[in-house]
Amino acid sequence: MERLAGKVILLWGIRRAAVAFAAGALAVLAQAPFDFPAVCFVSFPLLVWLLDGSVAERGSSFIRRLMPAFVTGWWFGFGYFLAGLWWVGNALLVEADSFAWALPLAILGLPALLAFFYGFAAAVARILWSDALGRVAALAFGFALAEWLRSFLFTGFPWNAIGYAAMPTPLLMQSVSLVGLTGMNALAVFVFASPALLGSSRHRRLGLGAAVLIVAAHIGFGVWRPIPAAEKSLNIRAVQPSIDQSEKWDAAVRDRIFKTYLDMTTAETADGKPKPDLIIWPETAVPFLFTERPEALAELGSVLQDGQMLLTGAVRSEGATETDARFYNSIVAVNDGGEIAAAFDKIHLVPFGEYLPFEELLSRIGLTKIVATPVSFSPGVSREPITVSGGFKAIPLICYEAIFPYELASVAGDGDFILNVTNDAWFGDTPGPYQHFRQTQVRTVETGLPLIRVANNGITAAVGANGQIVDGLALNATGTLDVSLPIVRVSLLAGPPNRNGLGLIMFFFVLACAMRVFRRLSRIDSRSF
Repeated sequence: MERLAGKVILLWGIRRAAVAFAAGALAVLAQAPFDFPAVCFVSFPLLVWLLDGSVAERGSSFIRRLMPAFVTGWWFGFGYFLAGLWWVGNALLVEADSFAWALPLAILGLPALLAFFYGFAAAVARILWSDALGRVAALAFGFALAEWLRSFLFTGFPWNAIGYAAMPTPLLMQSVSLVGLTGMNALAVFVFASPALLGSSRHRRLGLGAAVLIVAAHIGFGVWRPIPAAEKSLNIRAVQPSIDQSEKWDAAVRDRIFKTYLDMTTAETADGKPKPDLIIWPETAVPFLFTERPEALAELGSVLQDGQMLLTGAVRSEGATETDARFYNSIVAVNDGGEIAAAFDKIHLVPFGEYLPFEELLSRIGLTKIVATPVSFSPGVSREPITVSGGFKAIPLICYEAIFPYELASVAGDGDFILNVTNDAWFGDTPGPYQHFRQTQVRTVETGLPLIRVANNGITAAVGANGQIVDGLALNATGTLDVSLPIVRVSLLAGPPNRNGLGLIMFFFVLACAMRVFRRLSRIDSRSF
């Protein structure tokens, strides 16, 4: 192993970039739908050895000394994000005549930008770099810090954070309730990078032993974590119509689309299934504005039975004229009288998808949103639970809001379950919908709340408070999911997970600093001797 480490350390130029790129791309196999985390025990040791050899000429400035590490980390990130996010380009093919020109920006540009976070991670790690165990702790700190920043900088995009690689099954998700995704990022990188110690003579047993203990605690906590039995449940019908994305905003077929939803809503339940109390349609399911078609509300009232409620994705408008009109991507609650009882407007919008940043400036040079929604959306103001049938409170998340742990931090204690409506039909049969579902699934364990997720073409599912899938509909299936969602709250044992995760980041920072100081003191002692 020391010989292999030596060869990797001495790589230079295009060979070094190619190995870093390949190591990053390989790590994507740890994410959904592949769920093979063992590959990270190859990817991250390779990155450690590459950073061992990322040195600048003597006498270089501080920035120049960090550039070799930054470039190595950037190539690792570029491989990781290119292999993990290539499917984003599929959204541009829905209307290829208008948006095919943007394919290089989506497929190559987005990974190239996100790779700067991993370049930053490698540069930060290199500042704290020492030998043996210290450099593994430094890499864990660098990546955890970078992933934390990626969750909110430039509106945030924590898609496929490294920590998800350590959570392929519900059993292995439970630790996130203690340390949050931030802490999982740190622990995952430390464990995945620990085999690099096999190429070192110092701290080998200590580092590998610590990694084994972390893995054992991770598995053991998943086995032990107590889940109380649910005393209450909510009968739900989730509607997954698989409407073709090319037809979704077509005015010529919107009546047919609306009738499809009505027919699926009123379909008979399967034998043995209770009548649903709550019916849920996916994101932007209603193909028109209720203000333009108020009779649609009367139709909904006529199909809903006594006591039933409908939660549906819809575009909501405000403003008396076209010039001051504002549009929102919303969830609307309709009661059995055909009245809008509540509404929630999406807060965390997708840049270049739901709105165009710096719209006045960019529109002058011909740039538009790269996803063909009929309007640009305005962000909502606050996230408040929606009270539904039976008095239960749903915490609403629209589409990719579910990938942000902090979106739930302040409201999780006020709700009984998480509601996520989405439309992943933009991305076809690619890894994208599976990755999106996995990240949403992890939110249940973080908050200790069950989840109902309703998607236009999948993956629609009911998920228990421990991440276990109660029932679901596969990607691209068409049908209804009649399910009793167990309403139970699993207590978080050690305080807010995300706060604990930041504390864990600081632990690895202190460990890396201590190992670096110890290394310098050892050199001084040896010279004195």
